[in-house]
Amino acid sequence: MSRRFNRDTATSAGFFLALGLAWEYGVRWSGVQSYLLPPPSAILGELWTSRGAILSQSLVTLTEVFWGFLIAVALGVPIAALIYFSPTAKRTVYPLFVALQSIPKIGLAPLIVVWCGYGLASKLIMAFLFAFFPIIIATLGGLASTPAHLDEHFRALRASPMQSFWRLRVPAALPSFLDGCKVAMPLAVIGAVVGEFVGSNDGLGNLILTASGSGHTTLTFAALIAVTVLSLLLFYGVAYWERFIWWRAA
Repeated sequence: MSRRFNRDTATSAGFFLALGLAWEYGVRWSGVQSYLLPPPSAILGELWTSRGAILSQSLVTLTEVFWGFLIAVALGVPIAALIYFSPTAKRTVYPLFVALQSIPKIGLAPLIVVWCGYGLASKLIMAFLFAFFPIIIATLGGLASTPAHLDEHFRALRASPMQSFWRLRVPAALPSFLDGCKVAMPLAVIGAVVGEFVGSNDGLGNLILTASGSGHTTLTFAALIAVTVLSLLLFYGVAYWERFIWWRAA
């Protein structure tokens, strides 16, 4: 397993190194001006020069994403369970959330800023809105994927509905739930950044908007890379917990 991990890591590192070199020398040889497309070396230099500002703004965005995602999980899981177990909720609540999901979140962002202001609340709500629906869908799929023979086995043992729920359906739904979290986490980052674009005084989205408006292209790319790295770290942070679900391969 260690050899495979090292091989996969080396392959990924080599791939991204090749992309970086192609970008670097492609920009230099083509004569593209740096204010249009800076080379990776200039972006990395900007990342180091502006590391203090980028780090502080990353922490602001991380706070918005963390709380928005946490609220999405705290509300999405019980709502998914309600929809799964209640035919009435499946006919009423579920279509409502599907309809709400179809509304463009970017169109809602200005209204949310007007309602909640430029502070943490509006960005938290945007992160929540982007992450909420994938959590519901993944949890519903996980609950529905409970093996039928195990359900019959629990019934034969005269297990109560609550016992079947906690000891059978919840463990069976965990792999799908974590898959939904892996989808929802980068979306929560996008939601927070969109909220910062529309109205904020802090965060990576505000930094991108400010740098782009002032023509500071290298800082814009540096902030975009910071958003990408933040999304990757959060994604793999969620993926880390999959190793503790030993029955996924069963």
